[in-house]
Amino acid sequence: MSAPTPIFIFSILLLQLLFAWQPSAADGSQWQILQKSIGVSAMHVQLLRNDRVVVFDRTDFGPSNLLLPNRKCRNDSTDTALKVDCTAHSVEYDVFSNKFRALMVQSDVWCSSGAVMPDGNLVQTGGFNDGERRVRVFSPCSTCDWQEIPNGLAAKRWYATNHILPDGRQIIVGGRKQFNYEFVPKNIAANTFNLPFLAETNDKGVENNLYPFVFLNVDGNLFIFANNRAILLDYVNNKVVKTYPTIPGGDPRSYPSTGSAVLLPLKNLTAAAIQAEVLVCGGAPKGSYVEAIKGNFFEALNTCARITITDPNPQWVMETMPLARVMGDMILLPNGNVLLINGAGSGSAGWELGRNPVLSPVLYMPHNNIGSRFETQNPTTIPRMYHSTAALLRDGRVLVGGSNPHAFYNFTGVLFPTELSLEAFSPAYLDAKFDNLRPTIVAPKSMSRITYRKQYTIQVMITGGVAENLLFVTMFAPAFNTHSFSMNQRLLVLGNDKVTALGNSIYSIEVTMPGSGNLAPPGFYLLFVVHQDIPSQGIWMKLQ
Repeated sequence: MSAPTPIFIFSILLLQLLFAWQPSAADGSQWQILQKSIGVSAMHVQLLRNDRVVVFDRTDFGPSNLLLPNRKCRNDSTDTALKVDCTAHSVEYDVFSNKFRALMVQSDVWCSSGAVMPDGNLVQTGGFNDGERRVRVFSPCSTCDWQEIPNGLAAKRWYATNHILPDGRQIIVGGRKQFNYEFVPKNIAANTFNLPFLAETNDKGVENNLYPFVFLNVDGNLFIFANNRAILLDYVNNKVVKTYPTIPGGDPRSYPSTGSAVLLPLKNLTAAAIQAEVLVCGGAPKGSYVEAIKGNFFEALNTCARITITDPNPQWVMETMPLARVMGDMILLPNGNVLLINGAGSGSAGWELGRNPVLSPVLYMPHNNIGSRFETQNPTTIPRMYHSTAALLRDGRVLVGGSNPHAFYNFTGVLFPTELSLEAFSPAYLDAKFDNLRPTIVAPKSMSRITYRKQYTIQVMITGGVAENLLFVTMFAPAFNTHSFSMNQRLLVLGNDKVTALGNSIYSIEVTMPGSGNLAPPGFYLLFVVHQDIPSQGIWMKLQ
């Protein structure tokens, strides 16, 4: 037998290094292709109270791969690609039947925003061209379609962020060249309110303040993050009541240096002082967008920054992720963990400016000690780059779709073809080996007319016995997801007031609802029971 050649030895060493660089994956997480093509790339998604997901893309890139039914066509004299378009740019995906139907959106929803109102309707705002001042409404029913309100906004909104307020209105913050905010429905004066912070965070040449991260704090004020810093805004009096430190390192985290952010789960909801924390992860170093246009793709940021926004003297605490990530999504899971998913390892948001897809999601466990909070999950095979989306479903899976880094649908001759598929990521908690720990909600099947501060009883079946101190209830506000940010996403830990064994593996759990709309704005939530970190399927509840 001849001796190995130097090339062979080098190849083996290279393979060993490549495998050595792969982070260890958690057992049990799985991926499943749901639809190879829904005809539309999922730039925006929202789960509704009938377990259907509204999906839509921009309308001004030409035809999609899905015809509108009944020979319908959109006639738009202002469209920059097709004046008469007989293809759909929106679909409704039925989660449990795994079917979809075409919807007809009239104006351009490119890079728009939205949230679900307390009545369960998706109210969606802004976009490009003829969509800049549109308000669109989608009601959750099996035959409903988009309804549009021309001039429903006081200002043009493109790359803005929306959030539901304690009184049930939406606030819409920012957007391209809009250093202000407004409300839907419109306030009496139907005007906008200046927010100088957005002008201050607008870097010259690169608007690193688009799609700002907005969260309702427990005191009723709004935490607003743009570029690399944040404020607390009293939107009622149009007054900044707190200015937070700049994130250490000073690199931008919002679009187009696109990181992501979540308000970490709110707990101890009956305490005199409730703590709120924000986690911001990933992004791209300063200058990445401009350099990527030149063909220089900087490595994405590999850090997360965490801050207790309710502290008198709040400070950012930095953590290192196992994988650098730009254009990633952060999804709250029913058990209080955070999933980091989608995105690229280098480059920036923008047309064809991302490289090195990050195929492996990462789990962040906020209650662990620093140094043991991250766990890499099993990878997908589909790159999810610019214009990808993700959304938590009622059964605990995460729906993943989108990825179109091109100005048109482009399937050949490009690094990352346009993706029309839908996948489901199943976290390890859905593994069958946990079935004896998994709660099944027996009663009620849904919860309507739930009121603040009231106590309610939930019955669950757990076949393997109960550890009462590890049994709690959470409620989740489904989010409007686009451009790596889940608007209005929120998870509250209700704990348990009392657990009673009823026999035959049935237990009753008494829980108290949140005390005010500052903690949980009115509307539809998914309620889960979690036992030893294993969640039940959710049930829909309406808080009012």
